[in-house]
Amino acid sequence: MDLLPDIWKQDYWLPPGVTWRDMEQLADSDRPLPQDLFIALPLALGFVALRCAFERLCAPPMASCLGVKNKVQVCAAPSPQLESFYTQQSRQPTQSEIAGLMSLCGKTQRQIETWFRLRRNQDRPCQTKKFAEAAWRFFFYLTAFIAGLACLFDRPWFWDRSECWRKYPVQPMERAHYWYYMLELGFYGSLLLRISVDVKRKDFKEQVIHHLATIFLLSFSYCANYIRIGTLVMLLHDSSDILLESAKMFNYGTGWRRTCDTLFVVFAVVFLVTRLVIFPSKIIHTTLVLSMEVFEPFVGYYFFNVLLMVLQALHIFWAGLILRMVYKFLKGKMEKDERSDEESEVEEDEDERGGEDSVDQGGDYCWEKSKDTLNSKLSMLTNSCVLNNLTNHRASVADRMRKAQ
Repeated sequence: MDLLPDIWKQDYWLPPGVTWRDMEQLADSDRPLPQDLFIALPLALGFVALRCAFERLCAPPMASCLGVKNKVQVCAAPSPQLESFYTQQSRQPTQSEIAGLMSLCGKTQRQIETWFRLRRNQDRPCQTKKFAEAAWRFFFYLTAFIAGLACLFDRPWFWDRSECWRKYPVQPMERAHYWYYMLELGFYGSLLLRISVDVKRKDFKEQVIHHLATIFLLSFSYCANYIRIGTLVMLLHDSSDILLESAKMFNYGTGWRRTCDTLFVVFAVVFLVTRLVIFPSKIIHTTLVLSMEVFEPFVGYYFFNVLLMVLQALHIFWAGLILRMVYKFLKGKMEKDERSDEESEVEEDEDERGGEDSVDQGGDYCWEKSKDTLNSKLSMLTNSCVLNNLTNHRASVADRMRKAQ
């Protein structure tokens, strides 16, 4: 029962020598209160509803303008036994499991492997779904970045980072910054609520860690009145996310390769500069070093900086993926996001292997086409053998005539 009061112990949240009574010098409207965070939940639900409306009403005409088209997929033939195994046990059966399914269904190994490959392809997200997700995030990040820049551009801490700690923690909170915080918190809450139905990528676990770290970072920094440095962190992250989502939107379209490549190059530069240069040298340096000029370390100081370090570790991870994409781009071989929109590495090769399935799906047409090709090659080989025999025969006759003479 005593645990909850201990959580709000001032030694955890405030620098040494500062008490909650000192914070009461600010009016309630100018002071961040922990109960303010409860508004993030209805905002998250509101973002989920707004996103559903956006994906139904706004995303389809945008996708049509950019020429987004879904790939034609071949559906797996109905098979209750295989479907039951697919949904209840595994999407990628082992060799021993395939052997058991062969006796159960009376199918060959190749037919079972083909069925599972086609079935997995059916569950892969279509281009329009991926476009709608990217368009929604682009819309939010663009709006948040413009609004954040508007409410920070004329603030002293935007230009001088030492102003983040002037008179800390007794700093009045502006209503614009309050809503900036709450909307960002609600948005990342909505991403967590939708994470089970969103497009899953290879960095799914890293995305979950990122969302959780961001929510904890925003919540703690709000309660500890780290709002000035927190607004700078949000603005910095939104700047590159806009370019990422716009590049993905054009990538899903048709005939926008050059635009997509240009946006990707700009995104890579902005991401690497903001996340690997500005973030550690300006933001983390401000929280680790410059803050010590104003107060001594305390629990909240360590906790806040640990969360920033977690974000920086994720930045390094994603920078590695981006540099791989840059390498492939320079070699002219980049075809999609390194993070991938599929759930596993195996899924990536299925389109390339799809041609092999035509032996089972295409039937007589594929056999006739292969037979014609084989006959053509045999004919060429036969003609070559006949010519070689004729040449050898002429050479032997010429040798006999020379010996007779």
